[in-house]
Amino acid sequence: MALDQDILDHLLETVRRFVKNRLVPLEAQVAETDQIPESIIDEMRDLGLFGLTIPEQYGGLGLNTEEECQVAIELGYTSAAFRSIIGTNNGIGSQGLIMDGTEEQKELYLPRLATGEIIGSFALTEPNVGSDSAKVQTKATKDGNHYILNGTKRWITNANIANVFTVFARTNQSVDGAGGVSAFLVNADTPGISLSSKYKKMGQQGAHVCDVIFDECRVPETNIIGGPENINNGFKTAMKTLDRGRIHISAFAVGCAKRLIEISTQYAIERKQFGQAIAEFQMIQAMLAESQAESYAAETMVFDAARRRDLGQKVNLHASCCKLFASEMVGKVADRAVQIHGGAGYMDEYAVSRFYRDVRLFRIYEGTSEIQKTIIAKNLLKQAKN
Repeated sequence: MALDQDILDHLLETVRRFVKNRLVPLEAQVAETDQIPESIIDEMRDLGLFGLTIPEQYGGLGLNTEEECQVAIELGYTSAAFRSIIGTNNGIGSQGLIMDGTEEQKELYLPRLATGEIIGSFALTEPNVGSDSAKVQTKATKDGNHYILNGTKRWITNANIANVFTVFARTNQSVDGAGGVSAFLVNADTPGISLSSKYKKMGQQGAHVCDVIFDECRVPETNIIGGPENINNGFKTAMKTLDRGRIHISAFAVGCAKRLIEISTQYAIERKQFGQAIAEFQMIQAMLAESQAESYAAETMVFDAARRRDLGQKVNLHASCCKLFASEMVGKVADRAVQIHGGAGYMDEYAVSRFYRDVRLFRIYEGTSEIQKTIIAKNLLKQAKN
């Protein structure tokens, strides 16, 4: 169900003001300190940003996919770290539970995720399992009415502040692929969980990732998402979660591109060379025009895929098309923005250098560009055979 248009417009305007007045001025500080001020996180809680996509009956705003994309574009106007802090609660940290969880599981976790009282995290990637995510090696061994988890999850977003993990582990050791994997809800204070130190990253300072190590971690079988009867269906949960997440990331990439185009256009108007603004030179105009056209194309794709999902259509193909095109698009837009700024674009004091590093990750996480191409091709071949 869609929000009333007046309510949605008010939400978007509120987010827009918050981004412009509170987040943009803090971009350099967050990049320097690698930390988002706690006061800003509290403001995000007050604005309801942790519960954007969580159903209203559990205390969230219940945005549909299209509405979520509109908010994601607004958030794209500032550093990616700000979106990351709320992203897992709205996306991969909650959507599996929303789609496949039992009512008891939803009532236990979703209201607290919606308020930001707790942080959710998505633990799928492993040291030897990245793109081939169906080959999860973390083991979940049955022990009475519990499972014992052993294994390591790598580069887990928000793991250092998470209160609950969605953990994908192999419950059927005789099955090598996706069919033997289950999704568990695991409280972060469960004995047997430890964390690595935070990784130093190329970009997105203020958003933290680290490894999560499970060593004889004992979890009740009732913590399988969907209950014990949903055993070995965890990979299906992961893929459904990633479909929506890929559309969201695509929308966020569009927002980043819009910010990059705006600041590049303004810089081109103000910067003088050879006695005139560089905006007067056709090669600069061409870079701006290409960026605008590609950003518009990605935005159109995003909303088409979002509306299809909201209509209940299968969007595996469309989500991957969006993720591939939008993530590659914003990388090109960022590269052009640096080029338009010239030497200034290589300096940290200009936002384009931070965006250039931040958006590079979009082509990797939640499925690399190469994996998106594989998914698209498999869908096309499947359609052709049917």
